Amino acid sequence: MDEPATKSALAAVDGADLARRAAGAVAARLAGLPLDGWPPDALTLRALGATFVTLEAAGRLLGCIGSIDAGRPLYLDAMHNAVRASADPRLPPVTRAQWSQVDVKVSVLSRPEPVTVRDRAELLGLLRPGIDGVVLADGRRRATFLPSVWRKMPDPARFLAALLDKGGWPRTAHIGGWPAGIKVRRYTVVEFIDAAPR
Repeated sequence: MDEPATKSALAAVDGADLARRAAGAVAARLAGLPLDGWPPDALTLRALGATFVTLEAAGRLLGCIGSIDAGRPLYLDAMHNAVRASADPRLPPVTRAQWSQVDVKVSVLSRPEPVTVRDRAELLGLLRPGIDGVVLADGRRRATFLPSVWRKMPDPARFLAALLDKGGWPRTAHIGGWPAGIKVRRYTVVEFIDAAPR
């Protein structure tokens, strides 16, 4: 299949189409209708890609689900993640009554690149606030933060501590201890929005 979609290859018009398709998938779920999975004309949307879909209403998070690694065509990944985000198990499901005020944000991920570090301090020195999405994994646990999380936590130490918390690593990892076997990857995103009202 095609190479994964990258942010440099995705035109704004294709990104807008991607966000519309994600919104359409949520609308179909809420209406009890089948998804319109008709392939787009744009090759970049049919290439393998990874997305996160975030649903918000007036800045309040309603759901956020995604894929870190490219495993299906980009447009199908966005639609699949949009439907899952509308019923994010951590939050109440999105309702038809809310739908007119929901913003649908699709973040298209670059291919995650490994970051080799010996400890927490070295990782903190390599992080690029506002740019990097980060994945931590050790075989049993995995956690990621999108680059948009930097807006709420611009301090790298706080960002990393919250990510370690999210993944369930012990608190000792926050103060210098580094979990054995942890692997770090980072990625960038380009974000497209299908904004409310609808």
